[in-house]
Amino acid sequence: MHSIQSMTGFGRAEIINDEYRILVEIKSVNHRYFDLSIKMPRRFNCFEARIRKVLKEYMERGKTDVYITYEDYTGASKKLIYNRELAEEYVKYIKNMEESFGLRNDLSAPALSRFPEVLVMEESSDADDKLWDIVEPALRAAAENFVLERKREGEHLKNDLLSKLSMIDSWVDELINMSPSIVEDYRSRLYDKIKETLADSSINIDESRIITEVTIYSDKICTDEEMVRLKSHIAAVRCKLEAGGSCGRELDFIAQEMNREANTTLSKANNLKKADTAIALKTEIEKVREQVQNIE
Repeated sequence: MHSIQSMTGFGRAEIINDEYRILVEIKSVNHRYFDLSIKMPRRFNCFEARIRKVLKEYMERGKTDVYITYEDYTGASKKLIYNRELAEEYVKYIKNMEESFGLRNDLSAPALSRFPEVLVMEESSDADDKLWDIVEPALRAAAENFVLERKREGEHLKNDLLSKLSMIDSWVDELINMSPSIVEDYRSRLYDKIKETLADSSINIDESRIITEVTIYSDKICTDEEMVRLKSHIAAVRCKLEAGGSCGRELDFIAQEMNREANTTLSKANNLKKADTAIALKTEIEKVREQVQNIE
């Protein structure tokens, strides 16, 4: 059995030692699919595919933002690059300007070194080869904390949904118990109306006609099929909540079907009490639909 997970969550992990500090933060909100955005130092760009692969082990849905910051305390990852060819180009063009305009050329080595891109501080590729061993532990630690919070929130969602399902179940039972009395009440009112109409007439009441009218009316307002399907949907939602795992999409579909049955039931409501009960049923189902949107 797997836990229900919310799509909203936050996880953080920080690793600090004498050589470096790395911080990973993960946060997510509801989304139909897995939508991942990563903000990290440029030197980590080569790890993007690996980062995505790791995170897919921990989540399946949600709009997820990942923030990675890194500080190197050793300086070993930096190296100075001398662009000799570019320096030669600068010298060549400065000499050309000297000859063309009769200018004094007082170019010195320190001055040349300050020209753009002559000396460049770059990240060492040798250090990059070892960076993944630093990034992955922090990433997994943040992801594990992220999942723990999602599970905690998922447990709250599960309990809330089970409570709402119990309320829906009670409304369905009330509608089921209400149906026979509604039909009997209609038969009685119809009989009394006909009897009143024929009070001064010698015409006898046609019982078979009354039975036919009541049958037609009963079929028109009957919600037995809707109630059976709602009972089935309620049982299915409970089953999936207890089984856990990534069931948000399935629960969303079932909630839509429940709403459809509630709409049909409301359209068949023939008196105020049944209409009020059907509205209460539909309102509670709408709450379930909203909540399942938060489940992964």
